Amino acid sequence: MTRGGRLKTREQPERRCIATGESAPREGLIRFVLGPDGQVAPDLAERLPGRGAWVTARRDALEKAVRRGLFSRAFKTRAAAAPDLPERVEALLAARLTELIALCRKAGLAVTGFEKVKARLKKGPVAALIEARDGSEQGRAKLRPLAGKAPIVDCLSSRELGLAFGREFVIHAALDEGGLAQSVLRESLRLSGFRTCDDAQDMTTPAQGGKKDG
Repeated sequence: MTRGGRLKTREQPERRCIATGESAPREGLIRFVLGPDGQVAPDLAERLPGRGAWVTARRDALEKAVRRGLFSRAFKTRAAAAPDLPERVEALLAARLTELIALCRKAGLAVTGFEKVKARLKKGPVAALIEARDGSEQGRAKLRPLAGKAPIVDCLSSRELGLAFGREFVIHAALDEGGLAQSVLRESLRLSGFRTCDDAQDMTTPAQGGKKDG
């Protein structure tokens, strides 16, 4: 997520990352728990019982925690963290964000399609401008100036956004304030720590000759 990525939240309790040693508001970290089988599991909703270990929502931080066995130190017992844990967390975060956007759409808080998004931005402030990370820069350049200071969510692909809106591809969307808007922003912030713009370059996208959202 770019520009204005800090969330509008009340004072939050801080948690210490087991990889970086730094304390930060929990909105930017991911909680992990130890299952009965001794396996480390992500607790994205932060509802699972038991002692939790927190890791900054960045791929390099989680890779370090896995590589150096930091979960065993945090849980004070043997804790098995699978080598592909960062990839699993990324997939879970993407699915969680997609579902949240879908819920916003069902609640009438999200619109998609270049012209509809353009019209919505001209009406006034939005909670976020959503862009497919594999969309064309030309379309982004036309909409971003209209978004003002709104955060830009750009960590999902056009196919992932399509799932949220019941379409094959979605390139542009706008999210209204209210409902789950803050949850969308938090999850996009966490997912951004696991994805870079370079990841999108190998995708087959509407910008490379596929379909466009209407």
